[in-house]
Amino acid sequence: MNVNSIPLQSDLEILEDLHMDAFRFSINWARLLPSGNISQVNPYGIDFYNKPLPCFEGTLHRFRAFFVTIFHWDSPQALEDKYEGFLNDQIVNDFRDFADLCFREFGDRVKYWITLNEPQKFSSAGYDSGDFAPGRSSEWVNETYCKKGNSSTEPYIVAHHLLFSHAAAVNTYKEKYQASQNGKIGITLNTPCSNSTDDHDAAKRSLDFTLGWYVFLQNTS
Repeated sequence: MNVNSIPLQSDLEILEDLHMDAFRFSINWARLLPSGNISQVNPYGIDFYNKPLPCFEGTLHRFRAFFVTIFHWDSPQALEDKYEGFLNDQIVNDFRDFADLCFREFGDRVKYWITLNEPQKFSSAGYDSGDFAPGRSSEWVNETYCKKGNSSTEPYIVAHHLLFSHAAAVNTYKEKYQASQNGKIGITLNTPCSNSTDDHDAAKRSLDFTLGWYVFLQNTS
């Protein structure tokens, strides 16, 4: 769901007409923290998300739940400019602080948190093929659009930092908020599927590679 859409109520009615029993939306990192770190909190950004939350809470007689995604691929430009975003391990602490702010400001109303949306897709499409932001890849992979990047190393560096960021957010929630807010926290993963018999073995290897190393380390409730 796009919380920027107006009016929200009509979107909720569409979901109900489609017999959906849950929905999710994401919080924009830079809207809350324009500089990307906790040194500058935007109160208008906090208000922006505080306004629809009562509307969502009021739908729970019609929907089982709503889920809030903390990071859906919108790295703050300030952090891209400062240290190249998820290519730098500094982002782990900044992401932890962003997640902490979300838990503190909205956690009394949010019962289901998602730390990262499809980290494998973010790391591969953003840093291997260069099809998604920040559009980085080796020249031999995407010479048309991408001027910077290394498809052989950067997707794995980014994935490494994504996993640490997820762990930092989960630990923060469990240590500081879960007991009082009584919520759950997890991650959204994706993978393509094939029904072809010939693809069975290849699909198993693909699942291990695209999901296995993310799922194995998960510390979720």
